[in-house]
Amino acid sequence: MNAADEFLKVATDYQLGALDTEAQHPFTTSLSQMAKTDVGEAIKLMHQVDVMALREFAAKAAPLADLARAIAATMAAGRRVFLCGCGATGRLSLSIEVFCRMGVLPVADPERVVAFMAGGDLALIKAIETFEDHPEYGARQLEELGFGDGDLLLATTEGGETPFVIGAAERAAEISRNRPWLLYCNPDEQLIRVAARSKRVIENPAIRKLNLSVGAMAVSGSTRMQASTVLMAAIGFAFMHQHDPENAPGEVLQMLRHAAHCDGQFLVPFVEHEAAAYERGAYVFYTSPSFGITVVTDTTERAPTFSLVPFEKQDDPTAQASWCHFLMPEQPGAHAAWNALLHREPRTLEWPDVRHVAGGEVLASYDFSAQLTARRRLRTNGAEHLLFNIGGGAGEMVWEFDGLKERIDLTGIHEFQAHLMLKMLINMHSTLVMGRLGRYLDNLMTYVKPSNNKLIDRAVRYVRLLAQRRTGRLPGYEKVTRLLFEERDKLQPGEPIVLKTLAALGVVV
Repeated sequence: MNAADEFLKVATDYQLGALDTEAQHPFTTSLSQMAKTDVGEAIKLMHQVDVMALREFAAKAAPLADLARAIAATMAAGRRVFLCGCGATGRLSLSIEVFCRMGVLPVADPERVVAFMAGGDLALIKAIETFEDHPEYGARQLEELGFGDGDLLLATTEGGETPFVIGAAERAAEISRNRPWLLYCNPDEQLIRVAARSKRVIENPAIRKLNLSVGAMAVSGSTRMQASTVLMAAIGFAFMHQHDPENAPGEVLQMLRHAAHCDGQFLVPFVEHEAAAYERGAYVFYTSPSFGITVVTDTTERAPTFSLVPFEKQDDPTAQASWCHFLMPEQPGAHAAWNALLHREPRTLEWPDVRHVAGGEVLASYDFSAQLTARRRLRTNGAEHLLFNIGGGAGEMVWEFDGLKERIDLTGIHEFQAHLMLKMLINMHSTLVMGRLGRYLDNLMTYVKPSNNKLIDRAVRYVRLLAQRRTGRLPGYEKVTRLLFEERDKLQPGEPIVLKTLAALGVVV
């Protein structure tokens, strides 16, 4: 049985087009065109989507008080709080742990906050393919970290249907009398209709649910944006107010005010300059002493979202250089850089069947220390590398790139809120850079990398949608799926799977 047959056997479990997070936002249906012709207007629309999502979040924020109480009770009992997710929610989980270790979020003992993501810490900077589809992997990673009775798991899945996260939540409910929480961003009635696993977990009384539906994303399906923002905010605000839980919901209104005030228009020249750098064959180093975990998250997520070359393995001389790369020039080597980023030793997966993609030896070959600069010069034959620094201190954030400089006043804003502000701004920035370079069409992720079952279905859905719009005929699901797998086998780095499959159908875009 070939790969297409294997997928088609389970495809109905991953046909998620009816979910809000997979819908096209009506504000951004011409975002790709606007990114090329009027960046300021594109920013205005994306900012409106963020503000609308935060308003929806504010209306659903009351349960944050209960979440804060659950964290406080767990800590008071001397137990640990675990966080898990996959992809963007995995990175937000690791970020929360880092914020606790940095002192950005208040915890008496940061060692009792433990985060993990599908594929281990290496997945922070490199997508580990197919992990998302395995609930047993979520349960296994949870158990190997020593999760026990009395511990609390906060499991996040943007869509509410990720098998890895559901597997971890269900196992946590079996192990601990301290009921785990599942946080997600689609309406229960939608999830119950489209996925049996979602229905099962939603109806499980041993698991507490926090539904934070905020509607469609600015780019269809790109839950690294609004969905992961509200999920990160929810958990962070609960940690902030574990000693005064009744104040946790009000933190959302503070965030809404900050976001509404910062409209992002300063980003226009930054977007234009970074896109122009890539167009002329230059590369970009992102640095951020103050906001490292937030910046590395965005620069990493560009690769799977827009089918870019990911950060390269330094022990592979044939690996292509990524367009942008995170850099910690103050760190002397790879191990020191990983420790400085995570504020602890990295955690890897040494399972015999996955060690070759997620083990410690592989992680050590990804280097963003001072040594990277010379290695990149060799890899790119001395090509131009520009420095993009996002820094700041008490009460401010400073963006500097290619002669541009902008200071954002953060007076009176909590440091965690500042990270959330940066997340929204840099998500907006990178999305519009990619729009200027044609890396999506309208507001559809035509360059999505179909590396797991959900993303395969998404790519098939986009092919069918665009074919119907351009020809008036809707091609069959199985036909498109088989063509997509054929094109995926031939796909070169940086090629758009959706557009290649459309071409194979004979549809001109």
